[in-house]
Amino acid sequence: MPVEIKVPVLSESVAEATLLSWHKKEGEHVDRDENLVDIETDKVVLELPAPVAGILTKINKGDGAIVASGEVIALLDSEAKTAASPAPASEAPDVPAVPGTTAARPKTAGAQRAAASTPAPAPRAAANQATLMPAARRMAAQANLEADEIGGIKSSGRGGRITKEDVAAHMESRNRPSAPDATPEGSTASAVAAASAEMPVAAAPQPAAGRPEKRVPMTRLRARIAERLVQSQSTAAILTTFNEVNMQGILDLRTRYKDRFEKEHGVKLGLMSFFVKAAVAALKKYPIVNASVDGNDIVYHGYYDIGIAVSSPRGLVVPVIRDADTLSQAEIERRISDFGKRATDGKLTIEDLTGGTFSITNGGVFGSMLSTPILNPPQSAILGIHATKERPVAENGQVVIRPMNYLALSYDHRIIDGREAVLSLVAMKEALEYPASPLLED
Repeated sequence: MPVEIKVPVLSESVAEATLLSWHKKEGEHVDRDENLVDIETDKVVLELPAPVAGILTKINKGDGAIVASGEVIALLDSEAKTAASPAPASEAPDVPAVPGTTAARPKTAGAQRAAASTPAPAPRAAANQATLMPAARRMAAQANLEADEIGGIKSSGRGGRITKEDVAAHMESRNRPSAPDATPEGSTASAVAAASAEMPVAAAPQPAAGRPEKRVPMTRLRARIAERLVQSQSTAAILTTFNEVNMQGILDLRTRYKDRFEKEHGVKLGLMSFFVKAAVAALKKYPIVNASVDGNDIVYHGYYDIGIAVSSPRGLVVPVIRDADTLSQAEIERRISDFGKRATDGKLTIEDLTGGTFSITNGGVFGSMLSTPILNPPQSAILGIHATKERPVAENGQVVIRPMNYLALSYDHRIIDGREAVLSLVAMKEALEYPASPLLED
């Protein structure tokens, strides 16, 4: 019986999604729980597994299609016994069947009529058009590539699909001059102008040889990041306060306890759990830093959901450690480690990225010494931490070398005054400079 394949229910904040790529074609057999298609939202890439085994009989929406929550995008026949499907007309053998034999099955009458009425290059062109990835299709259209030329592009994508990189490489090789400029030295300006006039008006200008360019559309995640950053800058009164922290105490603790910590808890003792603990301690003292703006209201949150900025192949994402105040350092380290792995594998869920009352971003892992982080709406504050470097500092009238880290707290000045911002950052500094042993927690 036919089974409808629907877009999974998306979160309230996600209105639509894009079908990235189908992993199965019409007529192919599908096992239960096998991934059918990748669906990109503005937060995550979802895999849509087959609910039952069967034959994928129809695909309603192809690669690059915009879809909504619950929309039917394909049909699957759960009672079909074979994965065989009729060969496309372009792939059917042209050798006529020998009378009285069944070794070579002839084309159907419909296929013969279609083949007879279609120019020879068309089937190949149509097949190659179908294998173009969405970004590659847009690039080919912008460059006014003809169907025959598209048919000659070498494909490198999965399943023989042509990617935007394939199109760019083809265009670069096409535009690369094979000989020096053929224009005679005696050519006049009018001759050059006449030659230019013969160029198609709609043709996009091509970069000079050796100066390649490529244009690619933003992913949904990148577009969403851009939208939220602009929203943050235009709707909040962002101000940043700075301080520095001596990391010697934390580094000494890590050196002393890292082996026992990993042995007892099965996870490495990193720095981020110390920053999460310090942030929670400060937020408890200054609740306004953990609040958010809703119209003309200030919403005070009685819980501490800390977002941790994580770099992924698709861009920056901020999964949330919920109820961080109730977790031990070992549990926090496990959450952060899990977020990093799933971000790399594209396995974060919408729930992982929803909510959050305060965020922490660590530019130090990339070598950043100082920055002003941007708020993650609707949150009202974000902590930026940076690379820990040995620097000369004054202690008790003497210059000593200490591992120092600059802290940056960006906050929404609409509801957070400078006093609360500065004092909350000082509270984080103190919690970091006088850390408790991670082995004293359960």
